[in-house]
Amino acid sequence: MAVSVLILTRTRNLFGVVVLSGIYSFLMATLLVALDAVDVAMTEAAVGAGISTVLLLGALHLCQGKEAKPAHRPWLPLSLALATAALLIYGALGLPDFADPQAAIHQHVVPRYLQNEVDVPNVVTAVLASFRGFDTLGETTVVFTAGAGIIALLRRRQPKRDKHEA
Repeated sequence: MAVSVLILTRTRNLFGVVVLSGIYSFLMATLLVALDAVDVAMTEAAVGAGISTVLLLGALHLCQGKEAKPAHRPWLPLSLALATAALLIYGALGLPDFADPQAAIHQHVVPRYLQNEVDVPNVVTAVLASFRGFDTLGETTVVFTAGAGIIALLRRRQPKRDKHEA
């Protein structure tokens, strides 16, 4: 995955960028399957590698295949990204240590989920499938509706020809 990201950052051919993004999404889905998060892996494969790749290829078909050179140095976006990263790092400093058994979530939320008799090996899948089933269904509906709307927007209609032009 790291190699695909490094190649992705150096590629200027937009078709190559789309293909490498799809490869990255498939690798991420494979990693998620190895972590027993099959539901998240299916979502990553469907949305990240599937729908996103198709939509980006459609958008690429409508524009040129090479990246345009920037007219100026992007100092404002770079400084905004660095400021956002600094704020996120500062906010993360207040989080409990990773896998700290004394963290509030492990004292109150996790025991409730683990005591439930759900016969699924992955806790995340059990929570999404049982405790948040309707929420997951709603999210799936939103993603499907957004994809259908984008496909409808990108679909080209051929203008009707007069009989005299033929």
